[in-house]
Amino acid sequence: MNIDDFYEQNEARRESAEFEFGSEWNDAEGNEYELSWVEATGELYLMVEPDAVITEDVFGDFIVEGDVDDLTIAIVGIVPSLAALEDKIKGWEQAMVEDNSLTWLFDRFN
Repeated sequence: MNIDDFYEQNEARRESAEFEFGSEWNDAEGNEYELSWVEATGELYLMVEPDAVITEDVFGDFIVEGDVDDLTIAIVGIVPSLAALEDKIKGWEQAMVEDNSLTWLFDRFN
């Protein structure tokens, strides 16, 4: 789904605090992803980062210069608290910059 659909499907997502866990996650093809966690829903999600410029306004909404349909969201898992997530992905900062780092991430949710 694209980022607009993601937020429209559940308004709690839009109003919630979000915590970012890096924007250098990558797959075997070298595509880059941003990893974020939504406090209100517990959703940990990846956003594929296309060649668009993405900024955030004062209300926490994303402003995209480019085609919003290109911002694809994939939910990795549900984690009930920030502390539980931090335990689950301990060492993410180092893992994120390795080749095909999504494998490391997905191993923690299987």
